[in-house]
Amino acid sequence: MNSVMKRVLVFSLLLMMMNLPSLPQDRTNSAEEKRKLLTLLENAWNQAQFARDGKALDGLVADTYVYTDSDGTVMNKAEFIADTQDRSYRLTTVTNNDVKVYLYDNAAVVIGAYHAKGIYKGNPFDHRGRFTDTWVFQNNQWQCVATHTNLIQK
Repeated sequence: MNSVMKRVLVFSLLLMMMNLPSLPQDRTNSAEEKRKLLTLLENAWNQAQFARDGKALDGLVADTYVYTDSDGTVMNKAEFIADTQDRSYRLTTVTNNDVKVYLYDNAAVVIGAYHAKGIYKGNPFDHRGRFTDTWVFQNNQWQCVATHTNLIQK
């Protein structure tokens, strides 16, 4: 199985898991299970961006989602998803590392480092940065309500 097919398979499985009815937010879901799920959702997000899968991103981010980019640009959900569909932007690598999940009652803050590499308008780029995602458990699912990124290295 080639790497693209493996990515599609893993991404599809993650989306299926995301759409399963969730257990109530109580002690039946341990903190460790929640951390693992949120880390999986962050990875599913990367795969959705890599595949330009707007439908997957639509399920991962809340209708009130706000994205603040490292250059100060602020986008709402529709603008963010449209931005990921830009054909002049092609990712060849997108990964997270040093991910930490901080849990609250029905919310979580996920921080980490990212590496995004690809081509934008014919010019190669290789960005490393930090991100902060704020997730809320609502309507029996986790959705990201806000993201902030900043570059460490271009």
